Amino acid sequence: MAWKFSMSRLASVRRTAAAAMVIAAAAVFCLIELAGSPSGQAPSPPELRAKHHTLSFTLHAGITKDGRNSFYFNGQPNAPTVRLSPGDQLKINYINDLPAKPQESCAITPCKDMTNLHFHGLTISPNAPQDDVLDMMAMPGQALRYTVEIPEDHPPGLYWYHTHPHGESHRQALDGMSGALVIEGIASYFPPLVGLPERILVVRGRSIVNDPQSADLKLRVELGSDICGAELGAPEEVFTVNGSVRPPIEIAPGERQFWRLVNASADRYLDLELAGQPFEIVAMDGIPIAVHDPNHPTRIVDHVLLPPAGRLEALVTGPAIDAPKRLVSRCVDTGPDGDPNPAMVLADIVSRSAASSIPRTSPSRFKPISKALDLTAEEKAPPRFIVTFTEDQKGFYINGKKFTPDAAPMVRARVGSFQHWRVVNATGELHPMHIHQVHFLAYAENDKPIADPVWLDTVNVPYGGTVDVIMDFSDPVIRGMSVFHCHLLNHEDKGMMAKVLFE
Repeated sequence: MAWKFSMSRLASVRRTAAAAMVIAAAAVFCLIELAGSPSGQAPSPPELRAKHHTLSFTLHAGITKDGRNSFYFNGQPNAPTVRLSPGDQLKINYINDLPAKPQESCAITPCKDMTNLHFHGLTISPNAPQDDVLDMMAMPGQALRYTVEIPEDHPPGLYWYHTHPHGESHRQALDGMSGALVIEGIASYFPPLVGLPERILVVRGRSIVNDPQSADLKLRVELGSDICGAELGAPEEVFTVNGSVRPPIEIAPGERQFWRLVNASADRYLDLELAGQPFEIVAMDGIPIAVHDPNHPTRIVDHVLLPPAGRLEALVTGPAIDAPKRLVSRCVDTGPDGDPNPAMVLADIVSRSAASSIPRTSPSRFKPISKALDLTAEEKAPPRFIVTFTEDQKGFYINGKKFTPDAAPMVRARVGSFQHWRVVNATGELHPMHIHQVHFLAYAENDKPIADPVWLDTVNVPYGGTVDVIMDFSDPVIRGMSVFHCHLLNHEDKGMMAKVLFE
């Protein structure tokens, strides 16, 4: 039986009689890309590691030759993968080289080409010079200097960093201004990971609106023509993996690999399925399952829904020789007012040659920290705070209010507590709710218990429905002003964000 977040309403991938012709055309494109890749694999960004517990580097925001916003590292349009350990310090000199006159439109006019960084999911301070998305902002020609302190007891797992300028977040994320961030030590929670080939896969959305290659791109990813809900309009994006459209991923039949995947798209859902093979989930949203459930450290699933910003860390097995060999995203019903989210192929699975080299998961020097909690009383208590998402033709709202930079905090959270929050989606489309700095246990949907609940930092809220969560405000490091918002970033830009004061 497929395990999935019960907050989703999904439809299966639909195949038509024309699929054979589409597959043949896609295969031609795949061969072209293979010929241009010496290793025959999806390209990976450079990796940066701390030395003597400190990692320092310079990152630029700039414009590519085709007019997109991009991170630049060492003069190249690339976002490095950052690898840190608990107790490390991260220093980034972030320079805004974007033009003073923006080349693209944004949600709030006039566009300013301002930018900053958000360290998504990290349990770090919301105050400058760490994860401050409210007051740390660089205009063109300016720079920001981040000094991020990773706590000694920080959970190991996959996180990510991306820009977060209110009103321009969607545009910058859609253009690809994001990168993966790993906190080392996950093998301490699940030792079978040691020595396994490890892949980091950053999935982004690529706009095909006004793209002269849009027809070819749709054909290449076998973009589904059916609609699994009542969404109106044509699909506007295709997915990329590590910056490439439908790249090959090498894995031998029967081989076990550890995949770490982030949905870094600005506004699209992934419903991941691997050629009929199950995922053995080790962590979600950076939190190993064994942290809170050491006796059941993994979950076996046929497919898994990842909202924008969601992360999956799982063991996968190479498909048999005669089995389908594709990583796909199934069609997702986003609601009658949602955007089309059709099925498509993310990557082709190809046999791994003996000569190819893949990094392997290292043993961990960190001791696992168990946080088994009894939250029954808080789950049964009335909600301490209710978050209500609404929208109309003028914008998007939380509890009837649009975000403004000078707004007072909508809610105050007492540090040292666990709080029952209810998220209400009073709209006709899905909304993924994200809160900065903390994780929460999503335990009920539409007043019904969720089977096998896990800890998240971004949860999908069904249209016309509710999700109940237990917020973990127990970390003394997290004090100050922060935010929570819809992680469909075009919604966040248009008002669906509010402040929370950790005190």
